[in-house]
Amino acid sequence: MSEILDLSHVTLSDRPLIVCDVDDVVLNFAAPFQDFLRESGHELLPRSFRLTGNIVSIATQEAMAELEVKRTIGAFFEAQETWQTPFDRVGETLESLAEDADVLFLTAMPPRFQEARRRLLDRLGLTFPLIASEAPKGPIMKRLHAERALPSVFIDDMAHNLHSVRDHVSDSLIIHMMPDSPLHLLAPKPDDSIVRAMDWPHAGELINTHIGRASSR
Repeated sequence: MSEILDLSHVTLSDRPLIVCDVDDVVLNFAAPFQDFLRESGHELLPRSFRLTGNIVSIATQEAMAELEVKRTIGAFFEAQETWQTPFDRVGETLESLAEDADVLFLTAMPPRFQEARRRLLDRLGLTFPLIASEAPKGPIMKRLHAERALPSVFIDDMAHNLHSVRDHVSDSLIIHMMPDSPLHLLAPKPDDSIVRAMDWPHAGELINTHIGRASSR
């Protein structure tokens, strides 16, 4: 059964739209997830950009089965409020951008974890609207932005999400952000046409230029 996406809580104004991924863009995922694994006697070996087959027992080096990997990711998301922390300057950058644009989060996770993520973001002062969905991000972005004659921006760490939005929303600024982690070094690279932001201040500069706003940095 396909996921029914409820966007009734999202109200956009007549301003540019900035849609931002959460895991490993706004909140650290890779590093705290590895700490979470070690608590149960496991580790993530950066042998390829996937979790199944690369999460192994520290004692035996036996790989965790696929179903157990999914259960472990779910357990981490249930405990995310204990483990996940924001990247440097994400809050101040988004707050500044929100003075002249609508900002919302589009996180790739099962909707059942949205409430915990909402609590965590709120506690960190990141109170922008949140959408939790496992559906492709391009069609969601298109549904949000529609045919509005306003600038739009999409930020993510995954090439397939970046390409999906690029293919569905014309003239959107597509920004690639990812943490400096051994696992992400193995990730598929986005097309050359997609710009890379090195950190949140850099992303802010790119977005300010795209939406025609003077930088506040």
